[in-house]
Amino acid sequence: MEQLSPGAPARRVSVYNIANLLTVIRILLVPVFITAMLQDGGTSIGWRWIAAGVFAIAVATDKLDGDLARKHGLVTDFGKMADPIADKALMGAALIGLSILDLLPWWVSIVILARELGITVLRFLVIRFGVIPASRGGKAKTFAQSLAIWLYILPIDGVVGTVRWWLMGVAILLTVVTALDYVQRAIRLVKGAPAARAGTAHE
Repeated sequence: MEQLSPGAPARRVSVYNIANLLTVIRILLVPVFITAMLQDGGTSIGWRWIAAGVFAIAVATDKLDGDLARKHGLVTDFGKMADPIADKALMGAALIGLSILDLLPWWVSIVILARELGITVLRFLVIRFGVIPASRGGKAKTFAQSLAIWLYILPIDGVVGTVRWWLMGVAILLTVVTALDYVQRAIRLVKGAPAARAGTAHE
């Protein structure tokens, strides 16, 4: 791995890169997805399959753009801001759309969306003290939510209906547990900040 010499300027990353392009594509796919899902009041099997396909592609770009940004050093301020917006827009559109179609209880959508928005606000509030990194539980929560939502979008019942019901239950449990974990970590971060500054001052 190439090392920068002391005093050398940091490499400037252009905002016009593949990782950010994938993020923008994900944002643009949101209205396409919601339009397909709500077509004919959600009763069209063909449109529901299209919506499921668009949702799957959008979720795939989420992982791909993050991997590319980290692997090739393409992290930008735009990406840091746009990526969570794209994620919340996609998940929010899916949850609200499913509830509008009476495929998912409104209380489920409200719990998940309240958690996502609340943790996002919390991260911004404590950003001056430090960054709260994503936990394994948070990643598991995202995976469970995405898979459960995708199964609800599919125009299939039977075994799939049972699986998605249980999977959504797991997703809700992880949603609540990880929210409490983030709050605890935020409290520790804020409480530990004065001690960390004091220690640095005495070095």
